[in-house]
Amino acid sequence: MCLRLLLVVALVLALRLPFLDQAIQGDDVNYLAGAQHAQIDPLHPNHARYPFLGQVVDMRGHPHPPLNTWVLALLLALMGDVYEVPYHAVYIVFSLVAALAMWSLARRFSPRPLTATLLFLAVPAFVVNGNSLEADLPLLACWMAAVALFVKAVDLRSARWLAVAAVPLALAGLAAYQAVLIVPVLWLYLWWRAREWRPAWLVAATPLLMLGLWQCYERLSTGALPASVLAGYLHGYGFQAFTRKIANAAALVGHAGWMIFPALTAAAFWKSRPWPRTAEPMLLAAAVPGALLDPHPLYWIGFGVGATTLVWLAVEVQVPRDAKSRFLAAWFLIFFGGALVVFFAGSARYLLPIAAPLALLVSNALADRPRWLFAGLAAQLLLSLSLSVVNYQHWDGYRRFAHSLAGQTADKRVWINGEWGLRFYLEAQGGLPLLRGQAVQPGDVVVSSQLALPLEFTTGGGARAPLAEQQIRARLPLRLVGLGARSAYSSAAAGPRPFDLSLGPIDIVRAEAILERPPALSLLTMSAPEAENQIVSGIHQLESGRWRWMGDRAVLLLKAPPAPAPLRVTLFIPDQAPARRVTLSVDGRTVAEQLYPRPGSYTLVSAPLALSGPTATVTLTVDKTFSVPGDHRRLGLILSEVGF
Repeated sequence: MCLRLLLVVALVLALRLPFLDQAIQGDDVNYLAGAQHAQIDPLHPNHARYPFLGQVVDMRGHPHPPLNTWVLALLLALMGDVYEVPYHAVYIVFSLVAALAMWSLARRFSPRPLTATLLFLAVPAFVVNGNSLEADLPLLACWMAAVALFVKAVDLRSARWLAVAAVPLALAGLAAYQAVLIVPVLWLYLWWRAREWRPAWLVAATPLLMLGLWQCYERLSTGALPASVLAGYLHGYGFQAFTRKIANAAALVGHAGWMIFPALTAAAFWKSRPWPRTAEPMLLAAAVPGALLDPHPLYWIGFGVGATTLVWLAVEVQVPRDAKSRFLAAWFLIFFGGALVVFFAGSARYLLPIAAPLALLVSNALADRPRWLFAGLAAQLLLSLSLSVVNYQHWDGYRRFAHSLAGQTADKRVWINGEWGLRFYLEAQGGLPLLRGQAVQPGDVVVSSQLALPLEFTTGGGARAPLAEQQIRARLPLRLVGLGARSAYSSAAAGPRPFDLSLGPIDIVRAEAILERPPALSLLTMSAPEAENQIVSGIHQLESGRWRWMGDRAVLLLKAPPAPAPLRVTLFIPDQAPARRVTLSVDGRTVAEQLYPRPGSYTLVSAPLALSGPTATVTLTVDKTFSVPGDHRRLGLILSEVGF
């Protein structure tokens, strides 16, 4: 047993040590923002504020309680800065805890505990996301330790082990909201094994208790429930819209089919056959809906295997072969059903808490087919490592590009038009995140990504000049995310596939210097090619080829007319817009103001103006703005034309 346990530990280290230098990626940057805030307010790390999609947001609305942020805050306090290698070395502990807990469960639930544990460790999301600083592995470690200890406590009727199980259960509640789904899983095990043991029912509910206590603490100390702040963001960004929920469900079914190598999962449920043979044609047709959603084999194979797996496990719960299979199937179905309700992005890492029961069920079904198991394990491990290599090269590309700009931008103001690791490394060099409506001036440098959620921006009267450009590429044609990739590995917004195949670049990043250029037009229509160079701030991208939304304050540069002339603004106030008072200024002096009684099309005109210089700075303000669900911009009114 000791030798096998050492093999498990060795595999974990073999998966993690080559990636210790993994660049900051994904949402790492947001957790690190919370860790920085914790240095001045350790009891409220989630009170950090950071930019997201061009808007400063409150981390109290983050979908994870503060456990992971506290871990990073402790590392930051001890080390004084963010260092990739030691941070990732510490995070190996979470992988080891999850692996040891899986070994404990496998000895209880599988005749092949080593094979089941290795299958669990080879799950793509475990291999890839275990190299990040996000909350997924801390949650998985707490979840797995809690299940293993609780099962041991119930089997032995041990109050001591039950008390120990309460610790990871409490930490799970502070790691993620979805930790509450462990409560019905444990209650079900308790109902089947020791329903009369009352203390165990209370201990199993510990995540609910911890979440409730944290919410109350935040409400009493700061006046706001984190859950209510989160609900506001979910509504404001449209994350719970019906279309997003459908995309989430479609992606999660596909991920379920690729959690264990699809051929291995298919062989497992086909061998067990917990259904009558007359139902087999219907099960074979499970891939058809997937083919309709996306005909690519990567998706419809995963969808077919995932959908059939759900049917298989539902039958296992209703007509179990044994009590062990019944519990494992119920564990999977409870969490998966909760994932369909709770989540909206359809990411593969969301399903990590149910990798264990699926690995156990597959290894049990194929216990007498060791060659099948090892062949499937080898294929799965190869795929997972390949995806990890691609992931490493993606985020390392941002790090290298940021470092290459250090000498060229040392004496310039740098705006970061992108998210994730690109933002982290450029901020570390003094860059500033670009916000919506941000005024970018001549002399500035803007670093943009085509992939990392860039914003539309105007150059404040300047012209863009290329400074540097780099294609982010990977040596392997696999894609977790990328330009043109329809992978839902991180988000279903791009497509439903569990990953994708591509030979194109993952991303293209470029740095542009903003050079001064005088305005060319005195009368500027919003569709004019010169508009991008003459809009300073507060006006959004062109729509329908004719008009643009402005916020509460819009600034433009115009060429001065040769003789005194009135300044005219052609505008439209839509029905849903509350704006009524519009003020027009030139070079800081108010030249016209009008109160409009109702929505409609209007023209605001000033008296003839004599300008002293060759250019005029025109400012338009409105008294009220609004926003619509799914669009986080503050909207005032619609502009068609501004000029003399």
